[in-house]
Amino acid sequence: MSKEAVHTDAIRVEPLDEGAIWRVVLNTPKANIIDQTKTEALTRVFDDAHGDTAVKAIVLLGEGPHFSFGASVQEHLPDACGAMLTTFHGLFRSMLNASVVTLAAVRGQCLGGGLELAAFCNRVFASEDARLGQPEIVLGVFAPVASVVLCERMGRGGAEDLLLSGRTLTAREALPLGLVDEIADDPAEAAVSYARTHLLPRSASSLRWAVRAARRDYGERMTAELARLEAMYLHGLMRTADANEGLQAFLGKRQPAWRNQ
Repeated sequence: MSKEAVHTDAIRVEPLDEGAIWRVVLNTPKANIIDQTKTEALTRVFDDAHGDTAVKAIVLLGEGPHFSFGASVQEHLPDACGAMLTTFHGLFRSMLNASVVTLAAVRGQCLGGGLELAAFCNRVFASEDARLGQPEIVLGVFAPVASVVLCERMGRGGAEDLLLSGRTLTAREALPLGLVDEIADDPAEAAVSYARTHLLPRSASSLRWAVRAARRDYGERMTAELARLEAMYLHGLMRTADANEGLQAFLGKRQPAWRNQ
């Protein structure tokens, strides 16, 4: 990738320090919804990073006051969710394959697919106003990526709290649980400072080997689990009345009428 900034309708890539650090900005404020277009753009970034041997760290952040409100609810509907899950899960496989250190800088709302993306990063920096949650259960569905990633980050107890309740944590609540690693006034600047202090002095090649080593078992488990959970979602959950009712109720801005089936 050129060392000049790259702009698209979905994301903005800003190479820093002669391309050793990439600031990757979700570029559709204020919600920064992670739809298929944005997911495909992010996947291309990590595919490019895999081939660029100079990259030592990628900092992910959202343009505007929020990191991301999450994935597109429209793309969760039965006729679209198969393609959405394939694309979204492919992003995480590309992140694993790139083996580049990833740092999330979170402000404001970081929900659903946004939290899945942030929590999969090696380190999460958050502002005091950050709010982190997995509200999928409120819509009658579940979060496949978070079902693996949050257990890894927080332990099963904390992960199941968020996955089953749909509640949102403040940054201060998330810090001792391991969902957030550091609270900063400017999380993006804190993430870049961390990269400059702790990563730039290292070999880019050796950093990638270290990421692969640290995540070898995690990556293998995640790849296998995502395939199983994707099948569970498409061939189990999406055949239930309540999953479809929850999504339609959200889009219709009404309370769901659960049938418990």
